Amino acid sequence: MFRQMLRSKIHRAAVTDACLDYEGSLTVDEDLLDAAGILPYEAIVISNLNNGERFTTYAMAGKRGSGEVVLNGPTARKGAVGDQIIIFCYEYYAEDEIKRHVPKIIRVGEGNKIITKP
Repeated sequence: MFRQMLRSKIHRAAVTDACLDYEGSLTVDEDLLDAAGILPYEAIVISNLNNGERFTTYAMAGKRGSGEVVLNGPTARKGAVGDQIIIFCYEYYAEDEIKRHVPKIIRVGEGNKIITKP
């Protein structure tokens, strides 16, 4: 049996822009994606701490070192610039893998710069 578990999360990233005229996704600074082990076009779940919205989309790599976190397309309606969000990425694990699994938790501060990581 496989169970879906949290693989990684980027905690308390600030939305830096919202672009309604785009196909959809969440653009994230490539440094943050790398730290969390999230690949471009990988499915992610977003939780907005400011308004309670929770939605699924996919990640797109943003400019490395920019700190950008951009709501694109319909997701632009799910938050506003300055909102704090959590970006979750899940994976399926076998029972024996779960026993040793530890998710990557990436915490960010001002400018979406990494302040702690595993």
